[in-house]
Amino acid sequence: MKIVRYTDKDFTAKLRAVAADSSLFDAEIEARTKAILHDVFVRGDDAVLDFTEKFDGAKLAAEQLAVTQVEIFNASLTADESLRAAVAEAENNIALFAKKSKRKDWSGKNSHGASVGEKFDPFTRVGVYIPGGTAPLVSTALMTITLAKVAGCKEIVVTTPCGKDGSINPAILFAARAAGATEIYRIGGAQAIAALAYGTKTIRRVQKIFGPGNAYVSMAKRLLVGRVAIDLLAGPSDLLVIADDTANPKFAAADMLAQAEHGSGHERVWLVTTSAKILRAVEKEISQQLPKLPRREFIKRVLDRNTWLIQAANVADAVALANQLAPEHCEVITRDARHVSGGIVTAGAIFLGNWSPTVLGDYIAGPSHVLPTDGAGASFAGLTVDQFQRRTSVVEYNCASLKKALKSVKKFAELEGLDAHGKSAEVRLK
Repeated sequence: MKIVRYTDKDFTAKLRAVAADSSLFDAEIEARTKAILHDVFVRGDDAVLDFTEKFDGAKLAAEQLAVTQVEIFNASLTADESLRAAVAEAENNIALFAKKSKRKDWSGKNSHGASVGEKFDPFTRVGVYIPGGTAPLVSTALMTITLAKVAGCKEIVVTTPCGKDGSINPAILFAARAAGATEIYRIGGAQAIAALAYGTKTIRRVQKIFGPGNAYVSMAKRLLVGRVAIDLLAGPSDLLVIADDTANPKFAAADMLAQAEHGSGHERVWLVTTSAKILRAVEKEISQQLPKLPRREFIKRVLDRNTWLIQAANVADAVALANQLAPEHCEVITRDARHVSGGIVTAGAIFLGNWSPTVLGDYIAGPSHVLPTDGAGASFAGLTVDQFQRRTSVVEYNCASLKKALKSVKKFAELEGLDAHGKSAEVRLK
C-alpha cells in the first residue's frame, strides 16, 4: 500500500501517480487483442476453438460450443434452496429497479403544430458476457440478463468461459436460465466478444454487447465500437472510500479488501480520508484482516500495486479527487453523507454511510453492478435497462404544419446549397 498525506512536500506529484494509466489503453493489451479479433474475423469458429484451448485449456469441437438444454436442466436440478432463494431475491430487486427506469414512448407538438416524439424498442438480439475464471460471477448473469428481459429483448445470447473439461459453473447456468438467457456458449475472453460482434458459423452476430470482463474483454469492446454497439467500458473493479472521523475503519478495510479480491491484478482501491487516525486504523485493519481471507494472494497483488491511503485536507478536496479518479464504486462514510455525495459527479455508483457496503450493490440492492471502471465513469454511466432499448424519433406533419415550416426549410436549403432539400418540401404545397 502507498500512503500519501496532504502535508507531504511532493503531494501534488504523488497524486498524479495515483491516477495511473488505465489498462483500457495499455498498448501491449491492445496489440494482443487486435490480433485475436482479426483471427476470429478471418477464421471464425476455428479461431474461437483455438483460443479456447490456448487460454482455457478446453479442446472443443464447434458443435460443443453451445450449452445444451440438458446441461441447463441438470444445472437447475443441482441448485439448492439457498441458491434459488438468493437468485430470486436478487432478480426481484433488479427487475423492480429496471422497470422503474425503462423508457416509454412519448409524443408532443412542436412550433408548427406537427407531432414529434420518440419510440423505444428493445434490441432484438443482444450479447451478454459473464466473467468466469478465478471468480465465476453468478451475480453478473442477473445484473445483465434480467435487464434484457425487462426491456423485452427476444434473443439474449450469453458467453462465459469454461473449465478445462468444457464445463461451466452450474450456478451460472442456473442464474442465466432463471434470468432469461435464450442461448449460452462456453467461450470467454476477447474471442467471445469478437464472435458476438462478427458472428461465426455457430454464433450469429448480435446488435449490442453487454457485461464486464478482464482487461482483454474491455479492450475488445472498445476496439469493436462501430462494428457493434457496446454498453460501457467495465473492466477490473475499483473502489474509492471517502471517510472522515465518523467512519468505522473495520468496515472500510473490509470493503477495500473485497473489491481487491477479483483476481486480475488490475483492480484499484483508494481510501481518501480527512483523519490521520482513520488512515492508520484502516491500514492496521487491512493487515489484520488479510491473512484470514482465502483469496489473500490475489488481494496482496492489488495492495502492493494499486492501493492508496490518502489523507486529504478536507472533505471538499476528497470529493475533488474522487471526481478526478471517477471510481466504479464510491463509498461516502462521513457526516451528512448524502449532502457530500451531491458533489460527486463521475462515480459509477455511490454508497452512503457505514451500513451500505459496496457488496450490496454487487449482489442484491437492485441497480446493476455493471459499472464504468478505470476512470471511464467520467464519460459513461452504469448499465441501465434503457441501454437495451433502441431509441427512434418519430415525426408527423400535415399540410398546415408543413406550410408553417416551409420558409425556414427553404432558407436552410439555400444556405447549404442543397436545392433539392428545399424542393422536396415545397413540391408538396404546389
